[in-house]
Amino acid sequence: MKAELFIAWRYLATKRKEKFISLISIISILGVAIGVAALIVVLAVMSGFDRDLRDKIVGNYSHITIAGYQGIDPAGYDQIREKLNGRPHVKGFSPYVQGQMLVREGERLFAVSVRGVDPVTEKNVTRLSRYMRQGDIDNLTDGTVIVGKELALYLGAGLNSTLNVYSPLGRQHSLKVVGIFNSGMYDYDMNLCFVDLKTGQEILGLGDRVSAVAVKLDNLYLAPKIKYLLASELGRDYALSTWSEANRNFFAALKLEKLTMFIILTLIVLVASFNIISTLIVMVVEKTKDIGILKAIGMPQSGIKKIFVCQGLLIGMLGTVLGALTGIVLCALLKKYQFIRLPQDIYYIDRLPVAIQVWPDIALIAMAAMVITLASTVYPAVKAAGLKPVEALRYE
Repeated sequence: MKAELFIAWRYLATKRKEKFISLISIISILGVAIGVAALIVVLAVMSGFDRDLRDKIVGNYSHITIAGYQGIDPAGYDQIREKLNGRPHVKGFSPYVQGQMLVREGERLFAVSVRGVDPVTEKNVTRLSRYMRQGDIDNLTDGTVIVGKELALYLGAGLNSTLNVYSPLGRQHSLKVVGIFNSGMYDYDMNLCFVDLKTGQEILGLGDRVSAVAVKLDNLYLAPKIKYLLASELGRDYALSTWSEANRNFFAALKLEKLTMFIILTLIVLVASFNIISTLIVMVVEKTKDIGILKAIGMPQSGIKKIFVCQGLLIGMLGTVLGALTGIVLCALLKKYQFIRLPQDIYYIDRLPVAIQVWPDIALIAMAAMVITLASTVYPAVKAAGLKPVEALRYE
């Protein structure tokens, strides 16, 4: 195999009259490199979107939600609390109420989501306290509200401003703004308000009931397992859902887009493989005499095949390594300098996120490039191995 690899390298890096062959070899390498680099950058951005959106969604909501079909009364909450206290992997839990209310702005009314929380336990479940840009979650008491940055800008509201809101029951409430948060997701920052649990129960007319209990785990990927165990213990009176189930369609769409982009951009590498085929065919024609001599001195057909397979794989390997390095460098630059900004109201986030994943993204891209390259060597290698020594040397 060493002899075949040596001959393949000499053919690829020829310094004699076959300069044209070296040129098309370089073009083939660059074709593979461009395809691999494009794949790495695009999949890194898609992975970044997936990671950032997952973090923001989980930051605003819980890993597991335990909801009651008719709400959860104090006795039911005590039962849930008993099941959660001391349970492995459960870091915290907090009751909350959720619904809609109307906010008055001049002569207009528009609907926003209102979430009534316990400020003390909410810190153990979501990242609301970290998202605060003005005010503090501890200031959330009866008759106060925390609003998102985008909603505050839209209403022209600041700290200590007063919001006039209307409950689903038609009652008017005046709420004092004691905090402004910025989660980084336009939809949440524009349409979500936080009040304390008692105020939320009054606005939504729930009495002493809560809508659900939010549960945070030490590992969000354990949510399905913990949910199954809790469901079997709590019975059928409660509906449990995980963070991934609550956003199933969203994450499924991201996964499908990532797969689609992988398939589409792999076509770039496939096109580059035709350059490799043409390079090897030209090489077979140029090296007909050499092939005849090698076969005449006893090299078997398998050895001839290995020479051209090795040559194609060298082109593919050089292109893959060059493309991988280029893609990783581009991703690192995008991640560090963030010179591509996004309209936040369309893409939910304000910058282009990048997540470089050696496994599975870069590893799968490299393997796909090498498989395509290997497939492109089959025909030229078989063609070269099929040459007869007498025919190859007849006119030499």
